[in-house]
Amino acid sequence: MDASLRPFPDVGGIERAARAIDPVFTGTPVADADETAKALGVRRAVVKDETRTPIRSFKGRGADWFVAHLAEADDEPLVTASVGNFGQGLAYAARRRGRELTVFAARTASPVKIEAMQRLGARVRLAGDDFDAAKAEAVAYARDGGGRLVVDGDDPYVAEGAGTIAWELTRQVGDPLDAVLVPLGNGALAGGVGTWLRHAWPGTRVIAVAAEGAPAMARSWRAHGVVRTPGVDTIADGIAVRVPVPYALAVMRRAVDEVVVVPDEAIVAAMRLLHGTLGLVTEPAGAAGLAAVLADPAAFAGLAVGTVACGANLTGDQLRRWLPDAGPGDREGRR
Repeated sequence: MDASLRPFPDVGGIERAARAIDPVFTGTPVADADETAKALGVRRAVVKDETRTPIRSFKGRGADWFVAHLAEADDEPLVTASVGNFGQGLAYAARRRGRELTVFAARTASPVKIEAMQRLGARVRLAGDDFDAAKAEAVAYARDGGGRLVVDGDDPYVAEGAGTIAWELTRQVGDPLDAVLVPLGNGALAGGVGTWLRHAWPGTRVIAVAAEGAPAMARSWRAHGVVRTPGVDTIADGIAVRVPVPYALAVMRRAVDEVVVVPDEAIVAAMRLLHGTLGLVTEPAGAAGLAAVLADPAAFAGLAVGTVACGANLTGDQLRRWLPDAGPGDREGRR
């Protein structure tokens, strides 16, 4: 079916999701610090911190809302592909409801994320050299009877769950922000957040931020059609997409104003700024929104901006490389 003909996430669904999603994933804090704003050259800098959940990312929201809509009498196993964070979210929701889950991940996936998915009860299969290769294996496995395929970015419930971040943000912040910058991977976060902001803060620009080394979503957005890339080359594994999801692009057409790309250098600088000014540890994808401000400060000078620190699953080696000033508590995955 044409992606544009399928049901889109809507504000009613986001409101219902906000009241129904497992509360371990909701009510995350907002940081609003003058020091961060000054370092960015903006009037106000608001950071919605999604790292303080049991899976250290926002992905539990959409996964929980999706699984909640599966019929109780349907006990078909679930199958997905994940870099790690969506797999953790789906594993958490599946275990809560007694469902089996198989996650396909690339052979290059973070061992921290693989171990976390397994700890939550998922059966993890390593296949392919990147996320999209693993996703192709998941599709084939589901088609051969392995279970119901769940594709991050390809479902309205997953986007509505992500949209609850914006539902909370508009209540926590008060006055509308000039721009909200959202990391762009498979598109559920951008589509869900943008859907709510279109309704609640119609004057706010919604900007999706992709990695320069993984530009497929950005190129597809500009071309008004799916543009695949032969590979990816970025430290931001959580947004390293080379085969865009058509449905996510269709949702973004209605919900996002702009898509930009940022280099890895700006992502590392944003990770260090978040840690230095707010004490937050984020993985590269989690800092991509703030990286866009650092990469083009003139475009945001004097504005009130917001972003989502959407994940914090790092290995010890990654912490030492990108956040050498992090203390022992950070290295153990605590704030």
